[in-house]
Amino acid sequence: MKHLDRRQFLTTSMLAACGLLMTSRLTLASTANTSSRFVFILLRGALDGLSAVPPYGDHDYARLRGELAIGAPGSNGGALKLDNTFGLHPNLAFMSESYAARELVVCHAIASPYRERSHFDGQDVLENGYARPHAVQTGWLNRALAALPEDHSRKELGVALGQNVPLVMRGAAPVASWSPSRLAALDDDTLARITDLYAKDPLLSKRLADALAADAIATEGGDDASSEMLAKQDKTGKRGGARYGEVIRAAASFLKRDDGPQIAMLDATGWDTHANEGAAQGQLSARLGALDAGLRTLKEQLGPVWKDTAVLIATEFGRTAATNGTRGTDHGTGAAAFLLGGAVKGGRVIADWPGLSARALYQSRDLMPTVDMRSVLKGVLGDHMRVSTGALESNVFPDSSAARPITGLVA
Repeated sequence: MKHLDRRQFLTTSMLAACGLLMTSRLTLASTANTSSRFVFILLRGALDGLSAVPPYGDHDYARLRGELAIGAPGSNGGALKLDNTFGLHPNLAFMSESYAARELVVCHAIASPYRERSHFDGQDVLENGYARPHAVQTGWLNRALAALPEDHSRKELGVALGQNVPLVMRGAAPVASWSPSRLAALDDDTLARITDLYAKDPLLSKRLADALAADAIATEGGDDASSEMLAKQDKTGKRGGARYGEVIRAAASFLKRDDGPQIAMLDATGWDTHANEGAAQGQLSARLGALDAGLRTLKEQLGPVWKDTAVLIATEFGRTAATNGTRGTDHGTGAAAFLLGGAVKGGRVIADWPGLSARALYQSRDLMPTVDMRSVLKGVLGDHMRVSTGALESNVFPDSSAARPITGLVA
């Protein structure tokens, strides 16, 4: 009998009984009949783009950042060079390798249409695809899925991590979810008894079967030892976000199946660095290192599918240009985003850089946004996933005509 993660089984079977089976934050969904894969990663809490992608060549940067400034390439704890203006945080080694391999595009001074500083509203705008918060109860990625032709060869619509399906994936297009669990394992006898109990109920038996099938896919290539190791690493606090590995492996297991999903969405919390942010070392550095390691794992696990994959990493807004009184940064505006993958035409930085002088800052405090996030999303969805221009303009991102698609981002 194929090994199943019984902790996951217990979670899904209990949810099924309650009619709440399989809700999550990592969501995969099927698309048109194509080999292309797209992964959207939302970093909730507002990633500090001026640390993740330090503009070391801007002479105002070090002055504003003080002890949080990332040094120039070659200095102790310095940035990993991208060009003569920008670098990557020293803990983003895989991203640096990907940039050199022309598999990474870095976008800077980027933002959604939102210009306030509420996490809740900022995330809502980034996910709903409109210019204002709470405009609709559906997300741009779900509407993009609805615009694609049906692919009856793909039985699995998706898998997810978290407590609910995120807004960006809600809508008319069907999506599913998968959630890891830390509950104790079930023995074979208990598993058999629950299966027998559900057998007489068509709805619950189907949901249970779907849950077990999803879990079997998600745990392919994994084992309990690796899961326990990740949990121990997470508890130490030395490798924040160690569970990225578990989630990434599950996502890759679905994405690399010929009959599996083609689009994935996952999110990660904890990017709100108001205090003790750190520079080359510290809490932000640890989170960036965990993210970087997770992305490396995704490439390794996808194998040959990586060449057809594009991964977009974004956050709801950036952080202040200057540090605050608690050695951190406050909510800002302009941010950084990353487009990564074997399908990406990388090795470049996209930035209409406004500078960090006093008169260049937005409202005298934030990096001025000069790139619309929807322009990147339109470019990737149109060129990579073949969503039509008409659908992008009329339904996926309504009222976004000023945000022209950035083309040529993918091969």
